Amino acid sequence: MKISARVAAPVAGLLMAAASFVVIQTAHAAAGCLVGYQANSWTGGFTANVRVTAGDTAVNGWTVTWTYGGDQRITNGWSATVTQSGATVTARNAAWNGSLAAGGSTEFGVQGTYAASNAAPTGFTLNGVACNGTGPTPTTAAPTTAAPPSTPPPSTPPPSTPPPSTPPPTTPPPSGGCGGAVLCDGFESQTGTVPTGAWAVTYPDCQGTGTAAIDSAVAHSGTKSVRVNGTAGYCNHVFVGSTQNLSGAGSVRYARLWARHTTSLPQQHVTFLAMRDANDGNRDLRMGGQNGALQWNRASDDATLPEQSPAGVALSVPLPTNVWSCVEFMVDGAQGQLRTWVNGTQVTGLVADGTPTHDIDSQWLSRANWRPALTDFRVGWESYGDGADTLWFDDVALGSSRIGC
Repeated sequence: MKISARVAAPVAGLLMAAASFVVIQTAHAAAGCLVGYQANSWTGGFTANVRVTAGDTAVNGWTVTWTYGGDQRITNGWSATVTQSGATVTARNAAWNGSLAAGGSTEFGVQGTYAASNAAPTGFTLNGVACNGTGPTPTTAAPTTAAPPSTPPPSTPPPSTPPPSTPPPTTPPPSGGCGGAVLCDGFESQTGTVPTGAWAVTYPDCQGTGTAAIDSAVAHSGTKSVRVNGTAGYCNHVFVGSTQNLSGAGSVRYARLWARHTTSLPQQHVTFLAMRDANDGNRDLRMGGQNGALQWNRASDDATLPEQSPAGVALSVPLPTNVWSCVEFMVDGAQGQLRTWVNGTQVTGLVADGTPTHDIDSQWLSRANWRPALTDFRVGWESYGDGADTLWFDDVALGSSRIGC
């Protein structure tokens, strides 16, 4: 098994919060501009997707501003040139997205840090005109209760090409339950500490000191979960795999699992979910982490999604620690596509939609006609050098349509 040696700056942060979407619409908003601000935050850091929509008049070159209500500091941006003065942020279009037809939209993104408050921004403007049906933008002084970081923000260049367009689904994802999923298990039927029946403990390659057991002290719902004590070092691999026939999920399969862990994802490559690919020599398609953020990894050629450049890693997210997170993904074996959601929000850097995107999938698409045929489903832990963690998994589901959190 190949050990990755790529090094990149980690994504800061530990605790992911629910996404918020700041758009204030009034009776006047339909005739004017709109700016939507969708944020994902964790303790000390955040990313945000910003959608700007022109009003009744076409725009040729745009500047968007807003005012933060907390002590946020922008450290990075993509698809726009982003600067900050005090609490005011200014974003100017890139060369390729400056022209908007009347009512037309485009998106860009930012990444930042905060110490005391990540309060929602206000006072959105487009080319100096107040948006979202609000009046003139108030002048807001920089916060005095929390100083910006004593060290300058990292100088991570934005991607040279735009990230993939990932609009929200036309209908909201289902919530909870399992629907018609082929696999749906919260481990409540397990009677002992060793997984049995519908689940079995496996040790790929070789058995070391990693262990897996049914835990009756920690659970997302009910009273039980699977606990994995993942230890560092090669050959400490341990997984709990479904013993069910999963062929009913078809070539397009959606999965949902709730995961909790104690230690931030390390710099080196680790895996906590694996599925055998019959079209790739029965090598695993793996979800795990590297450089502190979630990633997909193809065992046969060690390709990663996203690429492990600073800009690529910034388009992924960490897996929050000490809280339950809902992780969803879709693998389309017929089209060779892959999508990933964390707590209901799609992760830009964990999307392979067939269209090459700089810093995300150039390495992934280096293999032409990747068409996975997944045959199993396992949760657990693999490290390839550094990285020990304690993980819990609960409310696992797998089916042919999105299951939701």
